[in-house]
Amino acid sequence: MITISTQGNLVSVSVLGEFTLADYKDFEQHVLYGLAFQGGVNLLLDLRDMVSYTLDVVWEEIRFSREHRYDFRKIAVVTTDEWMIWIAWLNRLFVDAEIQVFDDPGLALEWLQAG
Repeated sequence: MITISTQGNLVSVSVLGEFTLADYKDFEQHVLYGLAFQGGVNLLLDLRDMVSYTLDVVWEEIRFSREHRYDFRKIAVVTTDEWMIWIAWLNRLFVDAEIQVFDDPGLALEWLQAG
C-alpha cells in the first residue's frame, strides 16, 4: 500500500507493507500529472515501512524510469535498509537526476526544497 501527496513539483510517496504493481501505477499517474503541470518533478520516496515488493514493480520501475529519464530533478529516498540503498544508487543508471539517500525524512525534504 502507498500514500501519495503532491505539492507543486514535489511528489511524496510512502510505502507501507508490500509495494505492488497497482501501487506503482498510482505513483506513475501522480508523476505524469506533475510533469504535465510543473515540468520536472522532485520525488520524496519513504521506504522505511516497506516490507516487500513484487517483481513486476521492478520491471515497471525500470520501464518508467527509462521512459522519463530526464523528467526527475531530485530524488530523495528515505530508508535504512542496505539493499534499498544499493537499489537507489543503481537507479542512477536509468534517470538523470540527483539522487540522495537519507535516514531522516525531514532532512530529505530540506534537501529537496533547497536550491
